[in-house]
Amino acid sequence: MQTVFLFISGPEIMVILLIVVMVFGADKIPEIARGLGKGIRQVKDATNDIKREIKDSSDNVAI
Repeated sequence: MQTVFLFISGPEIMVILLIVVMVFGADKIPEIARGLGKGIRQVKDATNDIKREIKDSSDNVAI
């Protein structure tokens, strides 16, 4: 089974990567990836905190 990510196939991803390299330059790619990774980590941490708060609240409420 093949996973389709936003209906983008291999050639389109290559074109997008080429454009990103042309716009930002090869030197900035690691910095951009690092910032993107930190942002994704912050979103994951926030969603985990929200899930934990909801679970703790539901555990404290007697039905």
